[in-house]
Amino acid sequence: GFDSDNSSGDFSEANHKVPEMLDLDPHQSSRTGKHNGETEIQENGIKRHRTSLPAPMFSRSDFSVWSILKKCIGLELSKITMPIVFNEPLSFLQRITEYMEHIYLINKACSHADPLERMQAVAAFAVSAVASQWERTGKPFNPLLGETYELTREDLGFRFISEQVSHHPPISAFYSEGLNKDFIFHGSIYPKLKFWGKSIEAEPRGTITLELLKHNEAYTWTNPTCCVHNVIIGKLWLEQYGVVEIVNHSTGDKCVLNFKPCGLFGKELHRVEGYIQDKHRKKLCVIYGKWTECLWCTDPTTYETYKKSEKRGSEQKKKSVSEEDIKSENDEADDMPEIQDTVQFIPGSKLLWRINCRPPNSSQMYNFTSFAVSLNELEKGMEAILAPTDCRLRPDIRNMENGNMDVASREKERLEEKQRAARKERAKDEVEWHTRWFHQGTNPYTGTPDWLYSGGYFDRNFSDCPDIY
Repeated sequence: GFDSDNSSGDFSEANHKVPEMLDLDPHQSSRTGKHNGETEIQENGIKRHRTSLPAPMFSRSDFSVWSILKKCIGLELSKITMPIVFNEPLSFLQRITEYMEHIYLINKACSHADPLERMQAVAAFAVSAVASQWERTGKPFNPLLGETYELTREDLGFRFISEQVSHHPPISAFYSEGLNKDFIFHGSIYPKLKFWGKSIEAEPRGTITLELLKHNEAYTWTNPTCCVHNVIIGKLWLEQYGVVEIVNHSTGDKCVLNFKPCGLFGKELHRVEGYIQDKHRKKLCVIYGKWTECLWCTDPTTYETYKKSEKRGSEQKKKSVSEEDIKSENDEADDMPEIQDTVQFIPGSKLLWRINCRPPNSSQMYNFTSFAVSLNELEKGMEAILAPTDCRLRPDIRNMENGNMDVASREKERLEEKQRAARKERAKDEVEWHTRWFHQGTNPYTGTPDWLYSGGYFDRNFSDCPDIY
């Protein structure tokens, strides 16, 4: 994100005109007719979450990210305020919660007796965690210091709590546990942003930890780097790249996943390739696929045989490419068109994960998944039990979700000014900020600095929560 309490008046959203709303197809909208806070109950007693937002997204066609960024060359991106039209109506804390969309993969890992199958499921879970970002070029709201988000899904078997524990640098800490006491999932994320002229790169620093309690196993990893292209001109598009290493600290097994950059001709766009090895570095299986589509695994011998056969076939069809052609492709790499090809299936492979279908009107709802659509839902009676710092109660996000963009912009500026004033007051009185639900410590498996859950949130004693809204 780019929002900050150090913003300059030059970038005030109140100075920008908000464009017209897009029209939702009434036949595609799955609204229940209920008010925003109400939720239908199915006959079997399972809660039915909303399937669309209260209002469609606004068009960004009249705005240019470059018109803002060109004034900010040389500045730290985390200290730049962007017009609200570039946002999506979710806090970054809610965006983190989208890890849990494919929680069935954790359940699979818990159920497997074979450690190799457990690692395969955990690897699929790590890849699925970034899948919801596909085509999500809107930025989430930067959380205010002390902001929280909780989510309990009895139908999916987990509860989740997160807190913004630092503002500069921006650090978000989270903790989730299975309702059946079968897993613990926790970590902290510090997105380090870099502006490269044509693109913005976000390196999500921080350790992710998954503990499978039944098997007494712990896995750790970090997320790949995310990059948004064409911030100056053209259609925004997103890629993930970098090496992700998942370590099983109990068995010594390791999964190495290479999220490949799109490359000169775009042939590697979205592709993921890797392998699982044991503590003796013997390859146990190969994993391949796309983080936007699916993930497969096969044995190393089958994979190598297939690759050799594929290479022989491609060499026969290979054509010479001139230096001018290469230069032309390089010049146009940032205008990469969508690649329509799917993952080439290797016979004998096992499917580990496939992306969920999005709602039919997803493109008019910030390209949200069905899970993301439900995250800011404020159900009837929820305000009485939520912490006063919960994202659902943020007036700027709520107004943006409801289509009140002018009000949302004013509220966002008010909240940022309130945060600045509170920080100055603490500095004046020499009072140090104290986090409420997390504390600084050391990750017990990696030995690196981490933010750990202090406990007690679900006791619901919110008497000492800060007034941030």
